[in-house]
Amino acid sequence: MKINLLLVTIITLLFLGSCTNNSEKTSNQNELKDSLTAFLNSYTDSFQKIYYESSQAEWELQTHIEKGDTTRSAAAQEVSKRFSAFTGSSYVINTAKFFLDKKDKFTNLEVKQLESILYAAANNPQISKDIVEKRIKAESLQTELLYGHQFTINGKSVSPNTIDNILFTSKNINERLTAWESSKEVGRKLKDGLENLRGLRNNTVQSLGYKDYFDYQVSEYGVSSEEMVEMCKGFLKEIYPLYRELHTYARYELAKQYNVKEVPDYLPAHWLPNRWGQDWSNMIDVEGVDINKALADKTPEWVVKKGEDFYVSLGMQKLPESFYTKSSLYPYPDDSVVKKNTHASAWHLDLKNDVRSLMSVQNNADWFETVNHELGHIYYYLAYSKPEVPILLRGGANRAFHEAFGTMIGLAATQPTYLAGQNLIDDKVKFDTLKLLLKRALNDIVFMPFSCGVMTEFEYELYSKNLPKDEYNKKWWELVKKYQGIEPPTSRGEEFCDAATKTHINDDAAQYYDYALSYITLFQFHNHISKEILKQDPRFTNYYGNKEVGDYLTNIMSLGATKDWREVLKEYTGSEMSAKSILEYFSPLMEYLKNVNKDRKYTLSESF
Repeated sequence: MKINLLLVTIITLLFLGSCTNNSEKTSNQNELKDSLTAFLNSYTDSFQKIYYESSQAEWELQTHIEKGDTTRSAAAQEVSKRFSAFTGSSYVINTAKFFLDKKDKFTNLEVKQLESILYAAANNPQISKDIVEKRIKAESLQTELLYGHQFTINGKSVSPNTIDNILFTSKNINERLTAWESSKEVGRKLKDGLENLRGLRNNTVQSLGYKDYFDYQVSEYGVSSEEMVEMCKGFLKEIYPLYRELHTYARYELAKQYNVKEVPDYLPAHWLPNRWGQDWSNMIDVEGVDINKALADKTPEWVVKKGEDFYVSLGMQKLPESFYTKSSLYPYPDDSVVKKNTHASAWHLDLKNDVRSLMSVQNNADWFETVNHELGHIYYYLAYSKPEVPILLRGGANRAFHEAFGTMIGLAATQPTYLAGQNLIDDKVKFDTLKLLLKRALNDIVFMPFSCGVMTEFEYELYSKNLPKDEYNKKWWELVKKYQGIEPPTSRGEEFCDAATKTHINDDAAQYYDYALSYITLFQFHNHISKEILKQDPRFTNYYGNKEVGDYLTNIMSLGATKDWREVLKEYTGSEMSAKSILEYFSPLMEYLKNVNKDRKYTLSESF
């Protein structure tokens, strides 16, 4: 049935619905069902084709950014407009609403597809066509400014990897400060664009009844903006006592490393090994567990292949050859005229078999874990790309599930039991197990105040509270101090926009809580795998080669978005979302850190 004939059928059904006898009503219900099937088939076919075109254009834009070249940006904007016009058309919206009004007559799978159609439409409604087109143009420009920026140190062009390496390794405070300040320069040129995008994004979704863009994004979880913020704060309150110990530990240990006699009350941002203070794990090494030495004679290509090998050992398929021929896996030279998005990501371009990753892999421990994480997304895509899962429901049970599975394999691939089995560390060398757990906490626990607190609340203030542009930097550093206990090394006025240096603020807006919830979720899954399948200590597991673990993961991933995420979590872990598992994992650290910090000054309050 052609899509225009569907409209005639629907109008006829509306007219006949109230003036027929029972047998005729049964016939009409069958026609209604047939009409829905025809609508879903027609929409899905068109959606998949134009989604692929849009993804390919966006891929080109993200992997080939060259100053003065507007062809890729123009191409991406053009196909994005067509994609928006299709998904947000008044016909699509009205038809989906018509069927949803009768959702009790349809299957759960059909209802979920209709809800997916309306959710996509709200991002590009035809009723706000002019606003949508302006937003598409603004987003393309923001992408070019963000990833086309040339970082420099002392007048010399450098890559983000170079800046990160300085922050990872340098003990020279002045060198660190220069690198950190360089990493923030891009924010200056992004501030106006962020304000513009905030207004356009809010206006776009408000036409379909959402309060604002933050409200629109959190609705995928079935909660309100306020409920999401409170849920994140609840997790923070639970992990806060451990974070307070880590914060005290880091202040004193870093002061020693940099030969600073007076320990600051708050952590100077440039002291930390991450540009946003979201990961402090590089501040310590654990003798016997550092794989950088083992990776020194490996190639970046080996690191990627080793990641694939982990998944294959669990019984999953090898990656399609097209993954390697079409992906952009390795960094461009520092002085390359052509730039690319330097944030690691995984792509499912056609919602079928065209899977790719955009990375800048190097042969070091950080990229070793990142590769395993990104391939987690890729294998998630492949798991639900099957006929039983409608194309419109080819996603995670929720967005956090996708992140959780990638991060969980990243965790599994850095467990000493696995590393020893792969000859990446010497299994005869004894290592400090508490220090190893501490290093992990300096990543996983430290990440929570940034994700649950700073990023979530900043974007809530930005979109839901219309935070004024001349308060962006003030609010950002207020939240950084409140949640992370971090201060900038020098005054950061409103000429800067340090929030916008975080890529997600620009091109993955109002979704950063996904990462926070993924950390909570992954430890629930990891805890279950460790105790119920492997019968191993969660802190010392080895997934490698265990087909039962592979089947467990594949069974969850292959569901896509066909079931409610709460049901999936409860079914496969036996519990609802809770911070219990992550706290249990790191529980041995509390006593250890309290002893280490016994004679030290705590500067964070006792309660959150």
